[in-house]
Amino acid sequence: MPAFRFTAIDPQGQVQRGVMEAPDQAAVIDRLQRQGHMPMRAEPATGGGWSALFTAELGRRRGLSRQEMTDVTRELSTMLAAGQDLDRALRFIVETAPNPRVAKIMDRVRERVRGGNALAAALAQEPQSFPKLHVGLVRAGEAGGALAETLDRLAGLLERERTLAATVQSALIYPALLLTAAIGSIAVLIGYVLPQFVPLFAESGAELPLMTKLLIDFGDTMQVAGPWLLILLLILGVALRHALKNDNFRRPFDRFLLRVPVLGGLMRESLAARFTRTLGTLLKNGVPLIGALGIVNETIGNLAAVDAIGRATDSAKGGAGLSRPLGEAHIFPERTIHLLRLGEETAQLAAMALKAADIHEEKTRIAVQRLVALLVPTITIAMGIAVATIVGSLLMAMLGLNDLAL
Repeated sequence: MPAFRFTAIDPQGQVQRGVMEAPDQAAVIDRLQRQGHMPMRAEPATGGGWSALFTAELGRRRGLSRQEMTDVTRELSTMLAAGQDLDRALRFIVETAPNPRVAKIMDRVRERVRGGNALAAALAQEPQSFPKLHVGLVRAGEAGGALAETLDRLAGLLERERTLAATVQSALIYPALLLTAAIGSIAVLIGYVLPQFVPLFAESGAELPLMTKLLIDFGDTMQVAGPWLLILLLILGVALRHALKNDNFRRPFDRFLLRVPVLGGLMRESLAARFTRTLGTLLKNGVPLIGALGIVNETIGNLAAVDAIGRATDSAKGGAGLSRPLGEAHIFPERTIHLLRLGEETAQLAAMALKAADIHEEKTRIAVQRLVALLVPTITIAMGIAVATIVGSLLMAMLGLNDLAL
């Protein structure tokens, strides 16, 4: 049974830390609550060796990671909802920080709050840790007197985004490993196994089958050109990464990705889920529509979607609504446009945006499952055909040698 490291507040108000064995994190939290504790953090206990290697901080990260930002937001929300004042809540986060970097960042935030700054203003001075979405929601929560509820919704938003991203990444690991194994197996057959038979074929003087000749020629070519091809691919990758920093190149590239069969549909659903979830959460917490669209536009990522949201913002400023220009851009699925239009017509834009987010997140999960279901057999069949072709070519040549000997 896996072990989980936890941090909780006992009924006497003291901070308790320890390790508990349980099936999952939810079981740890449930057990702590039944014991009368207030759970603050529950995470897998990592030991030394390889686990420490994979969890070690590489380089010098200057801000909080998304996981750390989510944990800090959830803990702060829990403390405030329990009736603690902001200074004590921030002090608790500093004292229970998982590493010195998090403690240092949150201590700076606490000192600014103690100096008279609002929490949103203090967070805004840490842009590498807290993006504008985070700051905007906190500011709205402070203005509405519902900071704890706002932080709880923000933590929920961050956790949903992280879960969705983790679902996509986890689902694609197996096809990626399978593709790597397929390429490696074919490379070994062509680059190592096949050349072992070439001297035998040359000594016999027999006429080789066409397919065997082609495979031998291909292997010889790859032995010479293979390293240069890898260098060329590396150069192209670096050049593409550099070109994507230029908006004039990235804008059509982002639009092209949305039109790629299968992958484009998955990206459109994922974009729609992030757009509607963020917009709905901002509106639900009292952020005005124009300000919410501005924050969303800075966090959406895809420049084609950024342009569409920018036109929708201009339309909303003129009182014409945002669903029509979003529909004309043909970036988001039709379902998104219909639900947003319904929200505008019924004055329930926040609720309908969140409803659309639920639908698109589920559609994204289904699309990923379908993509994996398509990729795995395709890669397996292609690998089988390639291996069978190579082995068959060798067998045909060997049979030709046997016929010649007879």
